[in-house]
Amino acid sequence: MEFSLMPSPHSRMTGRTGRFATLAAAATVGALTLSSCGGSGDDGGDVELRFAWWGSDSRHQATQEIIDAFEEQNPGISVSAEFGDWSGYWDQLATQTAATDMPDIIQMDDAYLREYADRGALLDLDQVDTSALDQDVLENGRTEDGLIGITTGINAMVLMANPEIFEEAGVDMPDDSTWTWDDYLEITSAISENVDGVYGATGPGQPADLQIWLRQQDKHLTTDDGELGFTEDDAAEYFEHLLELMEEGGYPGASVIAEDQTPGPDESMTASGEVAMGMWWTNQLSAMSGAAGTELVPLRMPSHTGGAEDNGMWFKSTMLMSVAATTDHPEEAQQFVDFMINSEEAGEANLTDRGLPTNLDVREAVMGQIEGADLTSAEFIEDIDDEIGEPEPVPAMGFSAMQEILQRYELEVFFERQSPQDAAAQMISEMETELR
Repeated sequence: MEFSLMPSPHSRMTGRTGRFATLAAAATVGALTLSSCGGSGDDGGDVELRFAWWGSDSRHQATQEIIDAFEEQNPGISVSAEFGDWSGYWDQLATQTAATDMPDIIQMDDAYLREYADRGALLDLDQVDTSALDQDVLENGRTEDGLIGITTGINAMVLMANPEIFEEAGVDMPDDSTWTWDDYLEITSAISENVDGVYGATGPGQPADLQIWLRQQDKHLTTDDGELGFTEDDAAEYFEHLLELMEEGGYPGASVIAEDQTPGPDESMTASGEVAMGMWWTNQLSAMSGAAGTELVPLRMPSHTGGAEDNGMWFKSTMLMSVAATTDHPEEAQQFVDFMINSEEAGEANLTDRGLPTNLDVREAVMGQIEGADLTSAEFIEDIDDEIGEPEPVPAMGFSAMQEILQRYELEVFFERQSPQDAAAQMISEMETELR
């Protein structure tokens, strides 16, 4: 996420109304017959594949290097690029899917995985070699329909701390292996009080902040059965926690939080030095440090108990690779996915941009080639490996609307237009409707 789902692209997401009304027109796509079984094509000609992804200019350049390397090693297969930014990517993909014109290979986000898989739009990637992959992380892309997305790399939601602001505030950096939410409240409030024009932390990064809060109570935002995994009382308690952080000064005021809910790295309060800590995904550490002009420090999330094993963190798929069920070339498309996931050439081009590689052999090769913030991020992921919890359930149908709904109701609480209990009740009702 890689989000600022914070997922990890950074844009507010809409629900099924609109975007997925378009996608719903493709509901029968899984019943379509594949017109080719691969090889060099039924007509003996060259195979042409389309690959769609979102990302920055540096990702586009790295991906083109990967395509060039793949084509060189696989004469007779060409790959055309379709790329853009996060904000327009999903609308375009939904339109293409409804027109049965999906790209053969799709860079996928887990928030949308079931939106496509449950409509039969994605292929079971049974021809991709997964033997060298982290098997726990592999489950992030598996549903009852098979392995319909393969994780390119992993990241974790962390608090990125600005050590210069801590020093200016005269506040010690926390021991993130033992700190609690009470410590977090005390530290953020002290920084806000001690430094003019600076806050202790940004507002919550959603939906990961709520997911972590729930995981600390052995609950989830959505379950494997596609239902909400928490109650109205859970949501009310969470909103009360957020409200306390704002009222005690750890968070900015409501109007400031509203403006900083879905920023890109460069536009965020973390980058501008207006906060001591912000929630971001680990693979964003390099970009965030560059934007902030200082080396930010990744911190574990606080917990209720002060035990690192209780902090609710998990390894999220930075993104996944999927193949359209309508592809004319399922064998070659999976061959490209295999190359993206398993080849050192692809790993060395991606480095950590698509997350710390899921392939453990590729990860080892990449670790020897990165430095600075990328190395800090990778070493942090390895440091927390024995503390990390089980993966989140594959997000349910309708999950892509959760961020917008959650952010809207948290603002109702921050602006004191609704009580935590009333906001929780209405939010739960709206989320349940979205998941139906």
